[in-house]
Amino acid sequence: MSEVVMPRLSDSMEEGTILTWLKQVGDEVAVGDELVEIETDKANMAYESDVAGTLTEILAQEGETLPIGSPIATIGESNGRPADSDEGQSARPAGPVSDTAPPQKGGGPASSPPTGKEQEAEAPTAPAENGERVKASPLAKRLARDKGLDLHDLHGSGPGGRIVKHDVEEAAPAAAGLAGRAPVPSSETAKGEVQTQDPNKLQQTIARRMAESKATAPHFYLTIEIDMGKAVEARAAIKGTAKEGDVVPSFNDMVVKACAIALREFPKANGGYRDGRFELYSRVNVGVAVAASEALVVPTIFDADQKGLRQIAADTRAAAAKVRDGSVTPPELSGGTFTVSNLGMFGIDEFDAVINMGQAAILAVGAIREVPAVREGEIVPARLMKATLSCDHRILYGAEGAEFLARVKQLLEEPVSLAL
Repeated sequence: MSEVVMPRLSDSMEEGTILTWLKQVGDEVAVGDELVEIETDKANMAYESDVAGTLTEILAQEGETLPIGSPIATIGESNGRPADSDEGQSARPAGPVSDTAPPQKGGGPASSPPTGKEQEAEAPTAPAENGERVKASPLAKRLARDKGLDLHDLHGSGPGGRIVKHDVEEAAPAAAGLAGRAPVPSSETAKGEVQTQDPNKLQQTIARRMAESKATAPHFYLTIEIDMGKAVEARAAIKGTAKEGDVVPSFNDMVVKACAIALREFPKANGGYRDGRFELYSRVNVGVAVAASEALVVPTIFDADQKGLRQIAADTRAAAAKVRDGSVTPPELSGGTFTVSNLGMFGIDEFDAVINMGQAAILAVGAIREVPAVREGEIVPARLMKATLSCDHRILYGAEGAEFLARVKQLLEEPVSLAL
């Protein structure tokens, strides 16, 4: 008899929520079979079994939230042979949820006949008339079920025409709530009718970490003004020589590259304060804040100091696309050593960002404005951008933060160095 436990997907994961059991009690399970879909603090993942046998018991029902290591199921003998385990490891992440995942099952024992409600829940995942199964993420299937939509009627915008959460939400604009959690009206007050919404697991995690960061990390802020004139010219030159299909780096990609170079030169800015010690990281992994439909998600550009501008641009676009279609995986959201948050595209000139836990600083980037500036006693047009560095004073002090920010400014004002 092997015990399946709630696995740890990332260094930040503390608990997981059972979304859908992909096998029922009594089903045969082979090594590598997708067993259960779990919602973590960063993504929804299907898990593959590391043992073969028969699913004998489901200990955690759909909707239950359990800490890491808690038993969620047991797998017993199959065809008279005991389940084969691998050093007690009972489940492993399967990466992005498979397009061909089995239809959703009820959370109860297989011996119980499906109720009308369970049959209705399985309806959105039924094969199409031509015999092909509709390609959709498990989250999209669950949302479609909750909203009473038929997946066959939806158009998928994900990779390969896959239906993702955004497609379901667009098809039901009148449906309120986040990720299928409909607002619950309460009594009338002086503020009008009050509606309450339950945050999903990602939003709960963001709320907790931001509160912990502000409560434990003594923030201080440094703002600098950067002349982006040469950066604008450099990007125009790159765009002018780009071939069809080439990725043209954005100004934010330039900021990421400048930060990566400066982080290599200022190790404490590429570190963090943990348990009374300085942690200095050997890799320069820059997180890029991406606005998703439900929250702010930060995918990681790994080894950004060793990549050229075009590669950073390609990686950033690929990561942002995964965030927006819901296919990003926990490993792609982990390992960041520094973060860049840019609100310039929304017309924001300047803001203070909250440091991500485990990092020494975060850079908040504003819009590039064409404004008059004084150069050698004359008023001339200039393209200026403000950037604010939020620092954890426990590891990154004022002078060090100022030197780091000045280096970022220098690199952006002479962008030829970004290509070196």
